[in-house]
Amino acid sequence: MLFSRDRQHGSDRQRRIYAAFEIVYTLVDFTAAILFVIGSIMFFSPDWERFGTWLFLTGSLCFAAKPTLRLVRELKLAAIGDVDDLADRLEK
Repeated sequence: MLFSRDRQHGSDRQRRIYAAFEIVYTLVDFTAAILFVIGSIMFFSPDWERFGTWLFLTGSLCFAAKPTLRLVRELKLAAIGDVDDLADRLEK
């Protein structure tokens, strides 16, 4: 089943994929947060507002990438899993 927490306890390959995506997901989270904090500070100075706006936009794109990363991870894990089991679970 997609987005199942049990995927992190599967085969070695599944655990490696899960861990790699979690690391990337966390890095994207930190990047977005840092961009928002720096952008917020830049809004205190009119000279830096434009650059701060660009940091906000970039941070927003990072936040938009997060669900995409999760979906790609789940589809990749589903692709290496047992297709028959996936079909059975969807029917229930």
